[in-house]
Amino acid sequence: MKITRRRLLGAAAATGAMAALPRMSFAATTMTLGAAEIDTLSDGHLVLPASFVSPDPQATEILTGFGITTPQVEAPCNVTLLRDGTHTVLFDVGAGPDFMPTAGKLSAALDALGVTPEDITHVVFTHAHPDHLWGVLDDFDEPLFANAQHMMGKAEFDFWIDPAAAETLDEGRKVFAAGALRRLQVLEDRLLTFSAETEILPGIHAHASFGHTPGHMAFEIRQGNAACMIVGDAIGNGHVAFAAPGLIAGADQDPETGIATRQALLDRLAVSQMPMIGYHLPDGGAGRVERADGAYRFTAEL
Repeated sequence: MKITRRRLLGAAAATGAMAALPRMSFAATTMTLGAAEIDTLSDGHLVLPASFVSPDPQATEILTGFGITTPQVEAPCNVTLLRDGTHTVLFDVGAGPDFMPTAGKLSAALDALGVTPEDITHVVFTHAHPDHLWGVLDDFDEPLFANAQHMMGKAEFDFWIDPAAAETLDEGRKVFAAGALRRLQVLEDRLLTFSAETEILPGIHAHASFGHTPGHMAFEIRQGNAACMIVGDAIGNGHVAFAAPGLIAGADQDPETGIATRQALLDRLAVSQMPMIGYHLPDGGAGRVERADGAYRFTAEL
């Protein structure tokens, strides 16, 4: 497995059409697994209440240890792009323009790599929260990735396509359900659902990682003896989730299931030393899990 890192600077100047946009930087990590090249692309970041990390007072102490003392945290958003010569696969599609002004930058990141929406053959969703799904439609509410087969775990799709989903969420997240329902209704005729523990595309295996949402999936990309795990939001940050994985995560819909999933994933990744990509992890999201002080830590060293 060959691994390098690169910074793509000045993506706004990559084409004349974007020259008037602000200069931006997009972190990209390249991993070569056999014939597959994997890049992580920045969709920007979210600004969230610290309680979204965890409402537990212990989380405040951990965040302080990482130099985070504000009532809000910034969460990077890392979209994964896989190209194997046959398939060009996006894992999640970012937030689009309607969620937060600090996010929705995926199109510029793709431009910086010379990839167009028409090049994408498959869009695979870890789950249907706004920062992972809402970038799927264009300005005319048509699928942005018009040539792509869209794919989502069946349990996840069934939850969000149900108009009653909003009734199960707290007031602040009801907009999540409305936004997911609108987009999934547009995609329904071109969206393929799948079960956990199946190979959804050659070399891509879906693993149940429920808790953050009812049908959240992680994806193991394997080429021969080399592999990488895309964990989505099952491991939701680079600090508290590693240092105290048994704490409730404020962003999880089913916190207790989320804890069990997180602990199992961290243990597996620490033992196997399989590289991982996390949607909200720092430095482009790619790295490894190490055991540390009775818990874990994230390292961007690949």
